[in-house]
Amino acid sequence: MRGAGTVLCPGRPLVLYGPFRIGGKHVSESNARFDAQLRAQDPCWGVRDIEGVIAAATARGLRHVETIDMPANNRSVIFVKDET
Repeated sequence: MRGAGTVLCPGRPLVLYGPFRIGGKHVSESNARFDAQLRAQDPCWGVRDIEGVIAAATARGLRHVETIDMPANNRSVIFVKDET
């Protein structure tokens, strides 16, 4: 997110895809297991809260446009840098 707000051209999208927690909760047991596997490799890794991701993007000048439910309990989260 740090770099995206700086290098992304206005009007261009940033699309994130993957599992996210919603309201601090995993949406499936498989996502919880995946999160545990990631954190076992590195405590800084893991499935992120979608609300936190949106807040981080907003703080860096990106506007949340849409979240789309995808197969296998994943989401596409779309942001755009507004024209300045």
